[in-house]
Amino acid sequence: MLKGIPKIISPELMKVLLEMGHGDEIVLADGNFPAASCASRLIRCDGHGIIELLDAILKFFPLDTYSENPVSLMQVVEGDPATPTIWKDYRSAIKKYDQDFTSFEMVERFAFYERSKKAFAIVATGESALYANILLKKGVVVE
Repeated sequence: MLKGIPKIISPELMKVLLEMGHGDEIVLADGNFPAASCASRLIRCDGHGIIELLDAILKFFPLDTYSENPVSLMQVVEGDPATPTIWKDYRSAIKKYDQDFTSFEMVERFAFYERSKKAFAIVATGESALYANILLKKGVVVE
């Protein structure tokens, strides 16, 4: 164990976050996401929600300031009546660590799947909220 690392971040997840370089992407996937079939690197984080995981990750993870949209969400499928309230929580968590954050990139469902296949890693969570998948693009550490 080490000091200061939230217990929700497993050694495997911390290793992946450290190995990622500028521009690499990581997906935090909800419980309905086909994580195992999309991932080149799959990290299990069952039993945890994305909000607590996102908050823990953003303590260490710089978002890409060179990208217009360093955070992407899976947009609601046309005709689906779902209204993802979790997105407000995402915005609050992100603004806590990146006050310059302005907006999410909305990605069509199947395009999100394809982009996830190219991500550095996918973290499979137990998140039950619908349309809770979030993709983070890593930035540069300037400290």
